[in-house]
Amino acid sequence: MGAATIYQLIAGDTGKAARHGVNAYMSMIGSPVVAMLISLLFAVWSMGIHQHRSMKQIGDALTESIKSIAMLLMIISGGSAFKQVLLDGGVGNAIQHLVSGVNLSPLILGWLIAVVLRIALGSAAVASMTAAGLVTPLMIASHADPAMMVLAIGAGSVAASHVNDAGFWMFQEYFDLTVKQTLAIWTVLETVLSVVGLICVLILNAVVH
Repeated sequence: MGAATIYQLIAGDTGKAARHGVNAYMSMIGSPVVAMLISLLFAVWSMGIHQHRSMKQIGDALTESIKSIAMLLMIISGGSAFKQVLLDGGVGNAIQHLVSGVNLSPLILGWLIAVVLRIALGSAAVASMTAAGLVTPLMIASHADPAMMVLAIGAGSVAASHVNDAGFWMFQEYFDLTVKQTLAIWTVLETVLSVVGLICVLILNAVVH
């Protein structure tokens, strides 16, 4: 992937030419799936065949590696599916209707919308992008600073990470914690980070404006 990125930076935007010759080859090996496959094959050779290990030993090592991440991958996939169900169910529209009559600072409102979306959807990226779309008309009408709004939404999008967030389960699996311990550590940490971020944004907005 690194080689492909460097090549694209040097060659620039090749357009249709990327389908042929060296451009097509670099695009292929630069794709994440092919890059991971090449890395896997090199690891099997360098740490297996090259070390004179039998195919059974290599297979056992691969099996143990898959066991350690299989549950995590299933949890992430399930969380993504749940997030999509909520999105298709119209969570964004419901939140927009909920806050339409609230009289608050647009920065606080943007933060609150991002927090609610984060709790409902689990994904910080989806929460921030959805919140940005919801508060854009309000931001224009109130002449709020777009940079401050971006920071406020970004702060809100990391709040209250819980069981529908893939990062929650990654933290739990990597540190071998229970769900209760993860809620007490990870969820509280993310929430404190979000609140402190909002306070800093409000202070910065007051100083700048």
